[in-house]
Amino acid sequence: MTRETPVWAKWYTEGKDPFYVPEDICVNTMLKRTFEAHADLVQFEYYGQELTYAQVRDKAAQVAAGLKAAGIRRGDRVALHLPNSPWHPIFFFGVLTAGAAVTHLSPLDAEQEIAHKVRDVDAKMVISLTTPEFAGRFARLVRQADFPPVYLCPDPVSAQGRPCPVPDGMHAVEELIAGHEGAPYDPPVMRTDEVALLQFTGGTTGVPKAAILTHGNISASVQTYNYGSEGEPTGEPGMPGMLFAPLFHIMGLTSGMLKRTMEGGKMHLRLRFDAASVVDDIEKHGIVSCGGVPTSWIAIMQLPNIEKRNLSSLQFIGSGGAPLPKEVYNRIRQLTGLQLRGGWGMTETASNGTSVPKGMPDEKLGTIGIPLTGVQMAIVDMEDPTIRLGPNETGEMIIKAPAVTVGYWNKPEETENAFVDGWLLTGDIGYMDEDGWFYIVDRKKDLILSGGFNVYPLTIENAIHQHPDVAEALVIGVPDDYRGESAKAFVCLNKGAREFTLEELQGFLADKLGRHEMPRFLEFRTELPRTSVGKASRKMLKDEERARREAAEA
Repeated sequence: MTRETPVWAKWYTEGKDPFYVPEDICVNTMLKRTFEAHADLVQFEYYGQELTYAQVRDKAAQVAAGLKAAGIRRGDRVALHLPNSPWHPIFFFGVLTAGAAVTHLSPLDAEQEIAHKVRDVDAKMVISLTTPEFAGRFARLVRQADFPPVYLCPDPVSAQGRPCPVPDGMHAVEELIAGHEGAPYDPPVMRTDEVALLQFTGGTTGVPKAAILTHGNISASVQTYNYGSEGEPTGEPGMPGMLFAPLFHIMGLTSGMLKRTMEGGKMHLRLRFDAASVVDDIEKHGIVSCGGVPTSWIAIMQLPNIEKRNLSSLQFIGSGGAPLPKEVYNRIRQLTGLQLRGGWGMTETASNGTSVPKGMPDEKLGTIGIPLTGVQMAIVDMEDPTIRLGPNETGEMIIKAPAVTVGYWNKPEETENAFVDGWLLTGDIGYMDEDGWFYIVDRKKDLILSGGFNVYPLTIENAIHQHPDVAEALVIGVPDDYRGESAKAFVCLNKGAREFTLEELQGFLADKLGRHEMPRFLEFRTELPRTSVGKASRKMLKDEERARREAAEA
């Protein structure tokens, strides 16, 4: 049976196969190849510290030997609570080299979230930093009998000159890796259906769930990215690129670190995004590629005298994680002469999905691009996902690709509900035009996309409801010029309770929510709008907010 060439195939670079099939290999095999091919090249530069591919390989081997000596076995989960620093790739590669699987904990997670995630995946060990902002999250947890051992790594950059001793109840990383220097790098060849990564995303109940990403999923994602950019100068070995996107986030991990690792690229790794420092780095290091979320680009554009800075080394700039305002796109193009190339992906797709190819026509501005090679996408009816919709008809986006998750950890019902005939229901509402370009117009869930992070209203509501003066609360996303969206809390108080300020609420929530989840706006109500069955309605609040904005703009 002849396959029908998708309508978007005409936009691929000449010679690219629209039916591309990645090699069926595990992540360890990919890594072994690149460590052999690029051993002497610099893999990471971190505030002046350089590590070659060979050095990273050897440190990963040392970590793997230490993990195995500590009792970590094939298939066990090791949780990484690490920001961007060389420790992240060293442990990410080290865990895989030991035959185990990685679980990411966000450094933004509050204590309750960490406890849930660690127990949900039955992590056998946690890796974090000695820096108090990181180690402090575990001070109470390590006193609980069922919590796994926590090993802490030193990081002078995040320490900022402070002494950072290992707190009681935790262990120095040296205890784990000492005596294993010079361990051979001999990663096991894993089956492609074995778990490589458990990456948390939001559940329909507001409780985070872990998407299962196998060795096959991760390797397919990275190979698909590299096939699409094959032949572009920015993908050549040794080419310098910025890497400030969080590595604990699927986009920073796959389309950032792993893609460039397989190409033999030099990554200028930064602890966190800082607009002024990024521009300094571009000038100093001759950066050729730089990707971030729209928030990053907005901050760069707002720098004083940005038009006088030398950004001429840039050859590729990308944006993802949230819709890109057209004004930002136009300003950056005026400044750099480059198209800011966006895209779309999900945790569940190992960030594979769409990308904007070179030479996007101006009339397509606002698009999320076309599906990557080998990725199938369609639009279906939101009530009956077995019904396919035609061009320019709005419905739910669905996707099928080698990188798509096999399901959710310990969540059989949510796994079943996420798929229809082998296609993943994305929860994103959009349409495809007659040329095969995709556009997102809304989100099916009430998810808030803030600064590139997924923020879940129910999680915030559950935390606010712990306040003794709160009777009821609802949270929605409202437009925010800087973050894209921010959380706004609508609160009904108990009888006789006094109103509190936004700052007081944020203080109360400090140990319950991550910084990215904090409400940025607060409004008190005597009652919340309700549906005909008496359920408090976020949709009605969104409609009220929209009407308020339109009236203000009129």
